[in-house]
Formats: sequence, structure tokens, C-alpha cells
Amino acid sequence: MRLVLAGLIVAALSVPGCVTYEYEHEFWLKVDGSGRVFVTGQPWLWNAFKDLPATASDDSAARAAAQGVFERSGLRVRRVTMTRRQGRPYLFVAADFDDFSRLSGTPAFPDLDARLVRDGERLRLEGTWRHARIPSGVQDASGLMAVRFHLPSKVYEHKNAANGVERGNIVAWRQDLSDALKGQPLVFGALMDQRSILWSTVGLFATAILLALATLGTGLFFAFRRGRGAPVAATSSASPESRNRT
Repeated sequence: MRLVLAGLIVAALSVPGCVTYEYEHEFWLKVDGSGRVFVTGQPWLWNAFKDLPATASDDSAARAAAQGVFERSGLRVRRVTMTRRQGRPYLFVAADFDDFSRLSGTPAFPDLDARLVRDGERLRLEGTWRHARIPSGVQDASGLMAVRFHLPSKVYEHKNAANGVERGNIVAWRQDLSDALKGQPLVFGALMDQRSILWSTVGLFATAILLALATLGTGLFFAFRRGRGAPVAATSSASPESRNRT
């Protein structure tokens, strides 16, 4: 389902008038630090940021290299594809991870320094995306790169997200590719609830259902007692008359 959703998002971003990114990381986080990541970008950008030894002219080699990089980093690869946008190739990878804080410095994320930690009763996401070297043979560096997070709970604050908090729990940061390739850092961060939105919603529904059942049970209890009391009263009031007639 999430892969289908990711495909719809990519398709939506290709519609004229929408913001498109030449290189993008999209994380779906859970409160325990696990989650899924979708990475999309032109192969030469994969090579520049992740040292991926593949070229746009060899799709199978690019897919195999990307899968190998993610698997060596401890992620479970779900899908690797090569798509085309305006005639240019884009390599797409979807993979699952167990601990977001352990992704930094791995072969798949050599340019990431990030963590998800507890901050009192809340969770704090903080990190920096920084490219350490200027790649040789850089092509057209125009366009944008982005880092997007679908957070699992209510967001209390963020660190200069591009469009603030979107649709309740989505935050994103973006940067000009030319600046990213020069090594300028992209700093991101957010503070969120440690309770999952899903379980909070389930809890609210469960509480509402229990209250409704309790109210219904109370009403039935009193109705049952009232119903039992009426025949007893009638019998007791009729007994003296019966005795008098006798």
C-alpha cells in the first residue's frame, strides 16, 4: 500500500505546477525509530552523494549497485526501479530500516548525521545533510533536493521546514542542488509526541466506545430493575382485595 502511495506521490510531483526534486529522501517514521525510506534521484546524483558506481546508460547496473549499497547498510530493500521524467532517468529505491538513528554514516547514507531521541515526554528528530566533497564532472546542477519526513505523531515544533507542518504530521526541507554539491549543510529537526497518532486515535475510539457501552449498560440496568419492580407492586396491592372477597 505504501509503495502504491509513493508511486502516486511521484506521479503527482511530475504534474506541471508542482514542486519537483532532482534528488529526494522521503522517510516514514514510527515512534520506535523503525520505518521505511524512499530515495529518488538521477543516477549521477546517486554517484555524487552516495558514491554509487553506476551510470544512466546502464539501468541494470545502477539498480544492482543501489540495492547492494542499501543491503550492506542493514536495510531491507523492497523495490528498485528506474523511471523516466522528461527523458531523464531517475533511480528509485524503497527500503525498510529498524533504527533511524543508526543510518548515519552507512554506505547508503554517508552524508547523513541524524538521530531520533527521547526528550522528556516527547521525541526529538534532529540532523544534518552535508555533502563532504565536490564531485568531479558535475552535470547540470540546477534544481532542488529535498528531505521529507512523515512523522508518526503530533508535531509540536520544527526547525525551519520549507512549508511548516503539512497535513498534520509531514515536514520537509529543501535546498538548491548547487548549494548541496558545494557542501552547504541542510539542517532539519522537529519535536513530536511519543505516542503514535494511530494508537492515540484508536485509544480515543476505544474510550468513546467504552463510555457508550457503559451508558447503555447503566440504562438497561435501571430499566430492568424498574421492570422487575412493577409486577411485584401490582401483586402486593392485589392481595388484600383477594383476601377480602374470600
